[in-house]
Amino acid sequence: MSSVALNQPIPDFEAPATGDQTIRPADLRGKNIVIYFYPKDNTPGCTTEGQDFRDRMEQFEELDTVILGVSRDGLKAHENFRAKQNFPFHLISDRDEALCKLFDVIKPKKLYGKEHMGIERSTFLFDAGGVLRQEWRGVKVKGHADEVLEAVRGL
Repeated sequence: MSSVALNQPIPDFEAPATGDQTIRPADLRGKNIVIYFYPKDNTPGCTTEGQDFRDRMEQFEELDTVILGVSRDGLKAHENFRAKQNFPFHLISDRDEALCKLFDVIKPKKLYGKEHMGIERSTFLFDAGGVLRQEWRGVKVKGHADEVLEAVRGL
């Protein structure tokens, strides 16, 4: 499976998500898709990022845009995180890192001076034809959801 590239169609994949769903890009054709990768459920930055997307969901929906969050957490953790934060969008569980590898978001990170491999906060915007139009890597949470919303408006 090749990785994602700007101005190229989204590679086909299947991934388990909250609400007993299997997400397939082909099923979302005709809508814009925002896929955002985050390190871990219930951590401060990841919670704020999800809340920022949640608080703008109505605007994203008016622009015919689906939001999907992805981390390596399991479905049970995702269901709890989603319920606690009232996220109106689904979260994909990527336990085997297949999607993380497809999107090339696993990077060396430092935590308390120790290096480990983790998810680099990243967001990808696909247009209604399933083509990658914009990507953000090494995302800073503050203002990010607004930036993504502006990019969707520009499609």
